[in-house]
Amino acid sequence: MDTKIKAWWLGHSAYRLESPSGKVIYIDPFLSGNPKTPEDQKSPEDVDYILLTHGHEDHVGDTLEIAKKTGCKVVAQVELSHLLKKHGLNEDQRVEFNKGGTIHFDDFSVTLVSANHSSSFGGEYAGEAGGIVVSFEDDICFYHLGDTNIFSDLELYGELYEPHVIAVPIGDYYTMGPQEAAMCCEMIRAKMAVPMHYGTFPVLTGSPEDFKKFTGEYCETDVVIPEPGEQFL
Repeated sequence: MDTKIKAWWLGHSAYRLESPSGKVIYIDPFLSGNPKTPEDQKSPEDVDYILLTHGHEDHVGDTLEIAKKTGCKVVAQVELSHLLKKHGLNEDQRVEFNKGGTIHFDDFSVTLVSANHSSSFGGEYAGEAGGIVVSFEDDICFYHLGDTNIFSDLELYGELYEPHVIAVPIGDYYTMGPQEAAMCCEMIRAKMAVPMHYGTFPVLTGSPEDFKKFTGEYCETDVVIPEPGEQFL
């Protein structure tokens, strides 16, 4: 794929993206407690933005520690953003928004869209779970579905945002499994899909090979299965 951005899957639902201008973006940085994240990627030093899909611990992960260390901006749904402030996030690092909203940064924009899941942080209600659409200026669109099952709005998001790459949960139990995830690919029609949220814990039994097989039956989206820590763009 012809793109200037760089992207790594760090295990579970965590991603590192680098924009064409060199801005470093983390999505759902569950790193230090993630058994799949390589040791040399568990404690990043160079972070400009953290984007959060929802408040569960395996997604917020190391957000507060990274923010304190790096001074990065933390972009999250309104209720979750307020809870992070209560737990120590500096006000000037906090960027809140809500579903349907788009925020423009440097050479990219971030839109919060729906996901079909729950959200809490520290035992408190953290708003609704979402997906994150990252549109890079004059480059590709990366859509992180967050934790979700299949729902019909995904077809609209595919039509509206035309994502080139989608990150899709496949692990089952807490999210959809491989077959539902493959049907999501058919609805969105992205060029590339990267499976996530599988294999981290024993209950997440969804197989990336099954996901790739089902996707091939439904659509022409290319499934790429990186190892944790591997760059795929």
